[in-house]
Amino acid sequence: MSTIRQTDLIESVAAALQYISFYHPADFITHLARAYEREQSPAAKDAMAQILTNSKMSAEGHRPICQDTGIVNVFLKVGMDVRWGEFTGSLDDAVNEGVRRAYTNPDNPLRASVVADPQFERKNTKDNTPAVIFTEIVPGDKLEVTVAAKGGGSENKSKMYMLNPNDSVVDWVLKTVPTMGAGWCPPGILGIGIGGTAEKAMVMAKESLMDNLDMHELQAKASAGQALSKTEALRIELLEKVNALGIGAQGLGGLTTVLDVKIKMYPTHAAGKPIAMIPNCAAMRHAHFVMDGSGPVYLTPPALDTWPDVQWTPDYVKSKKVNLNTLTKEEVASWKPGDTLLLNGKMLTGRDAAHKRIKDMLAKGEKLPVDFTNRVIYYVGPVDPIKGEAVGPAGPTTATRMDGFTEMMLAETGLIAMIGKAERGPVAIEAIKKHQSAYLMAVGGAAYLVSKAIKTATVVGFADLGMEAIYEFDVVDMPVTVAVDAGGTSAHITGPAEWQKRIATGEFKGIEVAGA
Repeated sequence: MSTIRQTDLIESVAAALQYISFYHPADFITHLARAYEREQSPAAKDAMAQILTNSKMSAEGHRPICQDTGIVNVFLKVGMDVRWGEFTGSLDDAVNEGVRRAYTNPDNPLRASVVADPQFERKNTKDNTPAVIFTEIVPGDKLEVTVAAKGGGSENKSKMYMLNPNDSVVDWVLKTVPTMGAGWCPPGILGIGIGGTAEKAMVMAKESLMDNLDMHELQAKASAGQALSKTEALRIELLEKVNALGIGAQGLGGLTTVLDVKIKMYPTHAAGKPIAMIPNCAAMRHAHFVMDGSGPVYLTPPALDTWPDVQWTPDYVKSKKVNLNTLTKEEVASWKPGDTLLLNGKMLTGRDAAHKRIKDMLAKGEKLPVDFTNRVIYYVGPVDPIKGEAVGPAGPTTATRMDGFTEMMLAETGLIAMIGKAERGPVAIEAIKKHQSAYLMAVGGAAYLVSKAIKTATVVGFADLGMEAIYEFDVVDMPVTVAVDAGGTSAHITGPAEWQKRIATGEFKGIEVAGA
C-alpha cells in the first residue's frame, strides 16, 4: 500500500509543468523532423524549421516553447489502495498548489492566462489556477498523473457534434478541419472521441492527445502487409485525407497538416454517435508520471541528439529588410502574399483586452495612450522576462480574434499593418483591402526564437492589463510572412488551394524519408 504525501504530489506536479513548458516530447520531435525532411512547400518548410529551432533553443535555455503556456489539464488515476499522507486540503487543492508553484517559479515564470468569472469580470487569477482536473479510481496502489498545458489557440478550435448512427466519421472530420483555420498551429495532432455522451466524447478526445505518437510505426505496419485493427485503419485514412487537404504548416499550404490522429471510443446510445475533435498544436505540452509513495517524481529530459540538425537563421537573400521607423503606406502596399520580411525598428503590441479598451475610449472621444499613426501592431501577450531578457517568449496571438476591431483600428487610429498568427477572416480582409493595409504572419510555436529578435520592451499603455498591456518593442530582423496584401489576397487561401491540387496529382507519393 502506497502513501502519497501532499508535498510530494505538489512538487511532482510543479516540476512536470515546468518540464513541459520547455521540453517537447521526443516522439513529437521525431515525427516533426520527418515531416520537415519530406516537406516540399518552401513556406511550410521554413515554418517547421523555425519550430524545430525554437524547440531546441527552449530545451537548452529552459524557457517556454510558446508564450501561451496554457490552461492546465490534469488526469489522475488513483489506485484504490492508495493512502494519502499529511494532506491539509483536498486532492484538487494539492494539484492546484503544484500549478501555482510552477507558474510563479522565478527561474522560469510561466504566463498566467486563466481568468475567473468567465462571463463577466474575467479577472486573471495571476497564478494560472485552477487546473481542470479529471479523477478516475482504478485498481492498484499507485497514483498515475498526466499533466498537460493546453494553449488557447488550439483549445478554441475544439469541435463537437452529434452524428447519426450511420453518418461517416471521415466525412465529418474532412468537412470540419478546414473550418478550424490555422489558429491551432499545425502541424500538430488530432484527438478524436467517438461514443458515450457529448461530454464523454470531449473528454476522450482530450485524453487521446496524451498518447504517444506512433503513426510512423503504424504506417510501417501497414506497408509490411500486417493486419490492422479497424481503429488503426481509420487513423491512417484520416491522417492521409486530412493531409491531402493541403492546409500545411501554419496554414500556408504544404504536405503535412497533422502528424498523427488519435481515436478513443466508448459505448453509446443506439440512437446516436457523439463525436468530438480537439487539435493539439505545435507546442504539444504533456507528460505522464507514476507515484508510488517513494517521493516526488522528476522527468528525464530528452537527449539533445533527439533534435535534427536544423538551425533556422534569417535569410538575407530571400527576405526583404523593413525599417518600421520609416515605414509608409506606399511601402506596405508594395508587399505581396508570401513575401518574407525581416522587421527592424519599433512596433506596438496589443490584443483582445487592449483592443476592447481602445474601442471604448474612441467611442467616448478619449485620447489613446499611444499614437498608432503609421505604426505596426503585433498581436502578442508575452511571458515575463528573466535574467536580462528584454522580454520572455513572445509568439503571435491568433489574429482572427481581432478581426472585429480591424476596421476601427485602420480607419480611426492611423495603424497601417498588423502581425499575428494564422489567417484573417472576411471582415478583416475587406478592411485591409479598403485601407490598403497588410497583415503579416509570425510562426506560432516559435515564441522563444521570436523573442530573441526583440531588443527592448517598454509598456506604453494599459499597464494594468499585464501581459495584455500595450508594449513598444524594438526589434532586429524579426521574421514574418506577408499573409494578406493590400489587394486583399490571402496566402492562407491561395497556399492550401495550390497544395491541395498538387497533392491530388500524386506527385509527392514517392518521397522517401531517411530512416522512416
